[in-house]
Amino acid sequence: MSIVIKTQKDIEKMRIAGRLASEVLEMIKNYVKPGITTNELDKICHDFIVNKQKAIPAPLNYHGFPKSICTSVNEVVCHGIPNNKVLENGDILNIDVTVKKDGYHGDTSKMFLIGNVSNEARKICDTAQEAMREGIKILKEGIRLGDVGFTIQKYTEANGYSVVREYCGHGIGKEFHEPPLVLHYGKKNTMETLKSGMILTIEPMINVGKKETKTLSDGWTVITKDSSLSAQWEHTILITKNGYEILTLREEEVGWDK
Repeated sequence: MSIVIKTQKDIEKMRIAGRLASEVLEMIKNYVKPGITTNELDKICHDFIVNKQKAIPAPLNYHGFPKSICTSVNEVVCHGIPNNKVLENGDILNIDVTVKKDGYHGDTSKMFLIGNVSNEARKICDTAQEAMREGIKILKEGIRLGDVGFTIQKYTEANGYSVVREYCGHGIGKEFHEPPLVLHYGKKNTMETLKSGMILTIEPMINVGKKETKTLSDGWTVITKDSSLSAQWEHTILITKNGYEILTLREEEVGWDK
């Protein structure tokens, strides 16, 4: 499959899907607190997407994934399956939401700090968000994806953390995952050149310890090999002639992308 350049109609549909995905994260923040389970968070998000947004939670049954959102706690890098684990004071949690509306996908995630977290936990979450932002800020037509990965890797490693290699961002549209792959590490002047009308995700996963990961026996949950904390943020972004448009920007981030 080749890279899909979106039409104006596609872009309008993607704006809607992106806004819905961002609204799920805005809604769920009031429920994320010590004592709730990730299963309960999954149900709340599922009901909101299906009943209020009249949309589809894209992860559910995607290649067999059993839940409607991904919930990755502490050392879980990505693809954490909601379960009966109770969130505790000091945990960090990534909630990854993908909403499908009228055939188009909006994909986004953010970190949540549960109660009073350690300075290290707060710093890894802040650094992961800023690493994503550093990568986003250089996006525009003509930039090569290797430059994006280089920028994210440089910022992350300058702060003493490592970038996960096995999982990356991706093109998105009518398909959940489309070309191109968006690596969060790399060399300048390599990989595909961005063109106006491309839509992709930037979603760096960074670790306090080493970059290596392993997948648990459930076939989905990815954790850091050294059990160190991991954090991730994600946005869906439209490439424009002169820059970019974040389709999943939340109200709390208005002006953040300037």
